[in-house]
Amino acid sequence: MSRIGNKPITVPAGVEVKLDGQHLTVKGPKGTLERDIHKNMNVSIDGNVIKVTRPDDEAYNRSLHGLTRTLISNMIEGVLNEYTRELEINGVGYRAQLKGKNLLLTLGYSHPVEMEAPEGIKFEVPSPNQIIVRGVDKEQVGQVAAVIRTKRPPEVYRGKGIKYVEEHIRRKEGKAGKK
Repeated sequence: MSRIGNKPITVPAGVEVKLDGQHLTVKGPKGTLERDIHKNMNVSIDGNVIKVTRPDDEAYNRSLHGLTRTLISNMIEGVLNEYTRELEINGVGYRAQLKGKNLLLTLGYSHPVEMEAPEGIKFEVPSPNQIIVRGVDKEQVGQVAAVIRTKRPPEVYRGKGIKYVEEHIRRKEGKAGKK
């Protein structure tokens, strides 16, 4: 029994959901998202309530049940409120700035790292050591933030690098700590 998969999804006002066979389209004030639903999952729209059901209790279908419901719920949440991911830059001389729609990172390399914003993603730089990634697609926002983080991952000895704001870096003692 899937507790998450059996929960009905309530569609809020201002969001339009359209199902065409197994293709779901969600329109809202922040944008539009589309997704193909797996052929094993049955999605039904009844007024402003969406229900996801599975054909049987096979392990594969059980695993898809909760996933499908969560993906649809995330689509509705994204077009209504937008997802954000905040990153923090630590290190002397490390900084970020916007150059048009692109993100320009100075991370201690011999050259600045320039990242182009993919379709549907916006960068914000409120301060030189803070980056905010915004978008309607939760998966895409998380992926872009992860790619930015890989440009200079946090280092465990001095804590330099790019990290998520909520991330805690476990620091290590250097050579001098060993006696």
